[in-house]
Amino acid sequence: MGLFQQVVLRSIRRQLSSLGSEKRPFIAGHKLLYTCNLRCKMCPFWRRQDEKLLSLEEEKLMLKALADFGVSFMGFEGGEPLLRRDIKDILAASHSLFHTSLVTNGWFLKERARDIKDYLDYLFVSIDGIGELHDRLRGIPGSFKKAVEGIKEATKYLPVSISSTITRENMHQAEEIVELGRSLGVSVSFQVAYDYSTADKMSPDAQRLRGVLERLLEMKKQGYPIVESKEYFMSVINSWYHNDPWECKPWLTINIDPQGRVVTPCYVLNEYSGTQRVWETDLRKLWASIDWDSYRSCNKCALSCYLEPSLFSWRNPSMVRERIIDNVISYIRSRGSPAPQ
Repeated sequence: MGLFQQVVLRSIRRQLSSLGSEKRPFIAGHKLLYTCNLRCKMCPFWRRQDEKLLSLEEEKLMLKALADFGVSFMGFEGGEPLLRRDIKDILAASHSLFHTSLVTNGWFLKERARDIKDYLDYLFVSIDGIGELHDRLRGIPGSFKKAVEGIKEATKYLPVSISSTITRENMHQAEEIVELGRSLGVSVSFQVAYDYSTADKMSPDAQRLRGVLERLLEMKKQGYPIVESKEYFMSVINSWYHNDPWECKPWLTINIDPQGRVVTPCYVLNEYSGTQRVWETDLRKLWASIDWDSYRSCNKCALSCYLEPSLFSWRNPSMVRERIIDNVISYIRSRGSPAPQ
């Protein structure tokens, strides 16, 4: 049995055994650094000054603590994670414990994909527009070309998705981004821009956004390669336009800042500000001390890392098939054929 299947089955067993008991995360996200080579309008993180980053040994301590807490899925982001010289070693340590993914802007991917391919189960490459629009949103000319070149290289070795943030300046290109993904043989994951206090205000106009979300929902139903579930789009539409909120379960996801500190209660409400270092904290006690019920009806963001786990139900056959069975089959197929050399 492969690593991914083991991770999924472990997650299933833990979820079923914990129904009605203590709240625990099974997804973790970790910003390896804030530093980035791009200057995205909607992002507050590259504007932050990095403190002393965690050493490889500290990263390993953090990963072990998360594994002991029951986390099954580990996602790395930044900043730009490929700026870390020890990224290969960090990913290797994670891959031995978790289903591991990484988000990159793609600038260094063409040169680095082969180095990291054995330690990733999934890769996300950020693209927020076609050609010049992407470059303008990302602040550096040539970003689109670099991202596309990186995707073409990475797909030789890994399952890849485009990660796209819907903003007021690019929402008219959402369908084109899906078509780009299809032409490159990858899927597309969308999130809606959130207006952080230290970034440009880029959240979309509400009424125009509704049309975009409805169109993406229809494309999903038609079989276009969109990562988010039908339930994701329906929940955002119902919440923001019909006053029918989805129930957020932020305890299912734990986020860790570049200094190894736990971000509570979630990614956006305190704008990614951490407090206690993971491996120096009783995570079970910390999680039990938070009044999670007060966040159930928040609905301020549409981040899939919170919304999708919150919507998931083992009792919904279509969701189990789409997010567990189909993903396992896709993973087995992707590993069944040798990667081109």
